[in-house]
This record gives sequence, C-alpha cells and structure tokens, in this order.
Amino acid sequence: MCGWKNNAPAAKLGRRARRLILIGLVAAGVVAGCRKTEAPAAGRVLRISQRNEPSDLDPARASLPDELFVIRALSEGLVAPSPDNGAPQPAAAESWDISPDGLAYTFHLRKDARWSNGEAVTAADFVASFERVLTPATAAPKAPLLFMVRNARDFAAGKTGFASVGFHAADPGTLTITLEHPMPRFLAYVASGPWIPVNPRIVEKFGRNWTRPENFVGNGAFTLTEWHPHQRIVVRRNPGYHAANRVLLDEIRFLAFDNGDAEERAFRAGQLDVTMAIPFTKLDTYQQEHPGEAHRGPLAETRYLSFNTGHAPLNDPRVRRALSLALNRAVLAEKVLHGGQQPTMRFVPPALRAADDADDPVSSADSNAPNAARALLAAAGFPGGRKFPRLELSTWPINAPISEAIQAMWKKTLGIDVSLVSREAKVHIAALRDGTYDVAFMTAIPDVADAANLLSDFTTDSPGNYPHWSDAAYDGLIRDAGNAADASQQARVLRQAEVRLTEESPLAPLYFNTTNWLMRPGVRGWHQDALWTRFYQDVSIDEKK
Repeated sequence: MCGWKNNAPAAKLGRRARRLILIGLVAAGVVAGCRKTEAPAAGRVLRISQRNEPSDLDPARASLPDELFVIRALSEGLVAPSPDNGAPQPAAAESWDISPDGLAYTFHLRKDARWSNGEAVTAADFVASFERVLTPATAAPKAPLLFMVRNARDFAAGKTGFASVGFHAADPGTLTITLEHPMPRFLAYVASGPWIPVNPRIVEKFGRNWTRPENFVGNGAFTLTEWHPHQRIVVRRNPGYHAANRVLLDEIRFLAFDNGDAEERAFRAGQLDVTMAIPFTKLDTYQQEHPGEAHRGPLAETRYLSFNTGHAPLNDPRVRRALSLALNRAVLAEKVLHGGQQPTMRFVPPALRAADDADDPVSSADSNAPNAARALLAAAGFPGGRKFPRLELSTWPINAPISEAIQAMWKKTLGIDVSLVSREAKVHIAALRDGTYDVAFMTAIPDVADAANLLSDFTTDSPGNYPHWSDAAYDGLIRDAGNAADASQQARVLRQAEVRLTEESPLAPLYFNTTNWLMRPGVRGWHQDALWTRFYQDVSIDEKK
C-alpha cells in the first residue's frame, strides 16, 4: 500500500560504525508500484535516490550517511567540510582564532545566522547542543568525536559536571572551545555530524518528536517539509539562510527504492536526477554507452569481513588469518565488482595515510596464499577443513554476488562450508553489535579524514568493535598515537597499530571502495567527497531535465 505516513521513525540508532556498513546498499524502501505515483518534478527540483530509511534526523543520534545526506541540507555546524577536499570551511562561524599553545579555539558566529523559525543562532545554542551529545541519556553514537575537548570524556562517564567541560559562550556570538591537548586536525572533527547544532528550545518543547516536519527547526540551507518513511523526504529552500544566494535549488526530494535495479529503471524513465549507485551488471554498459551519465569517485572506505572472536573457532587467530589469506581479492574486485575498487590487505585507505606510507599493491603472494592458508588451518586443528564447524557469513542483499564468491573461495581453498545469511541492514547491525553472528560483511568509513578515527574502532571498549576483540598491545598503540607529539610520530604509531591488526586478524580487509553513480547532464555543481559528504550549495539543474 502506498499511503503516506505522517510520523517520522523514532527508533534509536546504534553505535559509530552503524552508518558504515550501509554504504554498500543501493536502495531501500519503496516498491516500484509506489514510484509510479511520484509527481513529475517541476522548477528547480533535484531528485536523489535514498538507499536506507533514516532512523533519525537528529544530529546527536544520526549514524548513517543516508541520515547525514538529509541533515546537512537542513543544518550546519561551526565549520563544514570542503567540497574540494581541502581544509574545513566557515559555516555558522565566519571565522576563528587559535591560541598560541593550540589548546583554545575561539569561533565567531555570523551575525546573520538564523534558525529556520527566525531565532538567532547563538553560542549558547551550540553549548547546549554539545552538552546534549555528551549526556549519556542521549545515547549519541558519535559522542567520542567530542572527547578531545577538555573534560568531555569525564562528563560523558559521569565523573564531572558539565561546567568543567571546555565549552564557553562568552557572548551570543563568541564560542571558545578548550582541548585536552593540541590537535592539529581538530577542525576536521568540528566539521563532522555530531557537532551540528540543534535548537534547544525546540528539542525541549517536542522531545523526540522535534524531527517531524511540522516541528523541525534547523539552521541550514533547506527546511524539512515532508517525511514519508520508506518513500520520500522533501526539503525546500530556506530563504532565511545566511548564504541563500548560493542555494540555487527550490527543492530536493530524497526518494527511496527497494533495490538497485528499480533505482536504475527510475533513472532511465526520467524520475531521478542522481542515483546512489549503478547496479553491478550495468556498470560496463553505462561507462561504454552513456559516459556522460556514469560517474565514479574514490572513497576513503574499506570493505572488510568482521570475525566474531567470541565464537570458536574464530577465537583462534590462526583460523582468522587462514580465512583471510584464502581470499583472492583481485578476483573479487575485478571479476565480481567491476567498479574500480582497489583490492587490499590493509585496513587504512590511501587517502588517510602519511605521505611516505604508500605501499598498497596487493600481489598474488600476499593476497592469495592458499598454501599458507591451508597450513594455518591445519595447525589450528582442521587439516583439509575436516571437522571445521559450519559458519554463517552474514551480509545484506546487494552484496550477494561477492558473498557467493567468498563462499566459493573458502570451499575451494580450505574445504570448508559456509552458509550465507542475508539480513535487512538494521538487523545485520544489531547482530554485529550483540555478537550474534560468525562472519559478517562490513563497511568502514571514518567520520573524519583521520586514520586514528578509523583504527580506534577496534580498541577494547569501542562501540564500533564488532569483532569483539580485545588486545592490550593494540589498545596501547592507539593510546600512544593520541598522545603523540606531532603528526609524523602519530603516523608511525598508527602504522604499528595497523600491522598489529593484520597480524591478529580480527577482520579481513577486502578492498577500498569507489562510488559509481548516475547523474543527468543537466545537474551542475554536484560534489561529494571521499567520506560520503554531499554539498548542496551552488548545485543547479536544468529545469527541462
């Protein structure tokens, strides 16, 4: 049934990497029959496909890129990512000063910064928003992205009051943030999702219902006008936005689809302007026959297999390493995916590494070592795969081809049988979080362009530690990296941590992903970066489509 629903979902998201798995999904939500009811777009309307239904449009609780796609249209933080992958750009703050010791950042808010209800955006609003993110009752999955602020971690742990945390609103237009220690990449963190503010008066008035279209108040380029779960989200131009002259679209429609083929058919039928992906089976066709519509970009995104180290025999690093070495990553990338993905045995993408850390080629000896894999499995007590228990490989529907290829490689090389289980994304993530799985296909994207942010997910107490792995040596290296005196020293320690991750193999990196999407030639000014950030300012569309 295609009837619209008027209530936005209030289900709580999980932890940090919950958004990361879902990058691979092409679509979720609406059946093809419902798509036929979509009214033709008129005027300056951009229609974008949406892959996963947002669980929340609250910056404090959001975790998925799909949620941030919409949130960044509706609200903005002190600074914003740069569309050219450069340094963070002014947003709600027009400028900032950094103290000589690198500990204090003073942000100067724009005098014309307004909430969509006409209220001024103040420094106190930001302070209240940050307190809300750090308050345990909020259950903000990305709260650790604020932990570099003085005493923020202790407040989140209930060890101190908020008055001791390093946020200070000197006046309505001035906000000072004091850090625990100097952090050269601090502004990149300030540009991330949980640093986006909310209007505290609106949140207090409506509680969890504040994100419904009739209640939503943001400080961004667009306002929320419709949210029909699993069907569409509509945002419209905010005339009170401080940079309204750079908002060239009247409306953006985020349209949901239940699979990539339906999405591609809608594009061909003229019902979509920008897709999330191109189906595997049609990548070559579009690149050869419609090169003006097919687009590709690199991602700082690692696809990997997570091994549940709490389940035997996956608690044995020899078994985990054998499963990793048995995979021919070049075949997975070149023969199965066809999308320009880069096969890898490393976890940290090239874009996040130090300039002198470029070794990435995956030779056949490194990535496909069947003899070594068989020897490790035999040493663990399973020669030829005999008596090896039947494991389950959990994934989500769009990844069926690569899961089947992995299943076949393990059977051929190790003689073991693995069952494939396909789950809806939220169910899949819940199983990873709760440890009720064996092996799971996962996606890792850092919240900021920082290898430390990516690797810290696998420390013992991290909510993103889906392998449920604990290693004191690794924890110590990540801790040392955080206390490094300079960027070069930090890079060296992080490389040691990555080596340790490879040796113990709580996960098996597969490839660095790319994004392949379809876009009409009439769309101008479209930018998206390697962290799946989209930029809506200066985007226009030919009204004739």
